Amino acid sequence: MEENINAEVIGVFPDKIKISVDDLENFSLANESLKVGSYLRVLDNENAVLIAIIENFSIEVKEDEKKKYIIEATPLGLIIDGKFQRGGDTIAIPPKRVEPAKREEIEKIFMDSIEKNKKFVFAKLSTDNTINVPVDGNKFFNKHIAIVGSTGSGKSHTVAKIVQEAINSKDNGYNGLNNSHIVIFDIHSEYKSAFPNANCIDIDNLILPYWLLNSDELQELFIDTEANDHNQRNVFKESVVSNRKKYFDGSDKEKDKIHFDSPLFFEINDILKDAKDKNEEMVPGARDTMKAGPLNGKLSNFVSRLENKINDKRLEFLLGDRSKKITFEETLKQLISYDSNKSNVTIIDLSGIPFEVLSITVSLISRILFEYGYYYKRLRCKKNPNENVNNDVPILLVYEEAHKYVPNSDLSKYRASKQSIERIAKEGRKYGVSMLLASQRPSEISETIFSQCNNFIAMRLTNPTDQNYVKKLLPDTYGGLINKMPTLKAGESLLIGDSIIVPSMVQIDECENKPSSSDIPYFELWKEEWKDLDIQSIKDEWYK
Repeated sequence: MEENINAEVIGVFPDKIKISVDDLENFSLANESLKVGSYLRVLDNENAVLIAIIENFSIEVKEDEKKKYIIEATPLGLIIDGKFQRGGDTIAIPPKRVEPAKREEIEKIFMDSIEKNKKFVFAKLSTDNTINVPVDGNKFFNKHIAIVGSTGSGKSHTVAKIVQEAINSKDNGYNGLNNSHIVIFDIHSEYKSAFPNANCIDIDNLILPYWLLNSDELQELFIDTEANDHNQRNVFKESVVSNRKKYFDGSDKEKDKIHFDSPLFFEINDILKDAKDKNEEMVPGARDTMKAGPLNGKLSNFVSRLENKINDKRLEFLLGDRSKKITFEETLKQLISYDSNKSNVTIIDLSGIPFEVLSITVSLISRILFEYGYYYKRLRCKKNPNENVNNDVPILLVYEEAHKYVPNSDLSKYRASKQSIERIAKEGRKYGVSMLLASQRPSEISETIFSQCNNFIAMRLTNPTDQNYVKKLLPDTYGGLINKMPTLKAGESLLIGDSIIVPSMVQIDECENKPSSSDIPYFELWKEEWKDLDIQSIKDEWYK
């Protein structure tokens, strides 16, 4: 093998090395077929081996028409005395001998870098599927995660695999559920098949109390914010505060503290009645006559909007009788599966939620779960001021197709959800609430949210705008790897972040149970015999 290999370093740059190879075929045969993402070893006289990852190939043709192959590679670190150390800026001046890295050296990079009890594995090395690529489970989950990839890249399978591994991980010595708590915002109803034991909440059994909405969410739902009508806002605010006080069973001193954002019950039909009364109000005029009140006729649009929302059957989950009766405790138990259906995974199926209230729904649930972490930390710190682990029941929130409800947009209808999720992005980790964003359009996600992610799984991305957006957020030194994004296979990805020792091209492991995100086989179905449809049943479901 030694005789066949003729490769040496011919250039050293701050972030890469250039290697000349006389005979690429023999160089490759020394191990296996080399490609972008393969690992090389550069031998140093100082008893150290530099490990580098191939970024690109090129060919130089000499005057005698003999081809010389040029490889550019990014240094990852040094193996000194059998231990891998990150960083490769200590390479001596060339020329130095280069070989394909040995399997045991590559394995050492990954397996020796993380303590055994912190290793979390969901992928294998793309260039050698016998080598597991672990991440540090603590750094992976307690820092936000972004998974990006076009349709068909394997994004949903990656989300499912990560969550499946998380809920299956256990210390020895107990049976039953582990202490993982994961809430998936499932916008296309994909994940029920991947998690048969999950607590699945959809439009039929979701109950969210409208009276827990904050001021921004309430106004977004009930007021035409684009109209910028101060009369509507003032009447609505005064009526809500007054009604909260009416139903509050407490002292006058406590009542005086109630405000628009107080998480206390109010009767939405009373608010409608107040608005109608003011819109039709007549007040005494001159000479014992009656004249129109100051708001008479000015609240017609507001009254109409309120009536439409209250009578809209599609909004029963938010405005119906069950929403008036459910308690705060029951709401929280439902969302984190602490009710009768104890489960590691709660799936919030958003597919049946009307689009006009989608962002409000996500905003309310996200805010409740963030505030759970905030107040739980306060409670624990009161009991033990020296407590280091401030939340021993941490939660991961999985935002599937996040660009649909936290877009990079200033429209008022997205304001509430952006504020809720941006708050989680900026502060959630302090309170044991982290997030995993999954999107096929990363360039359309709020930059504030996306830039807070510390771990990236970048799968095949074909849209140039999205590619450039992701490149902007990743380290410049891995430009060659990032440029591979348009050509990645399904399930193949670039794994970068605080949780992994070195950025790596990986193949995500197969799921136990797969999400139902497969494409519909149009042509095969079209070739089958004509199928009759039960139009009446479709109508009944439509009109529910």
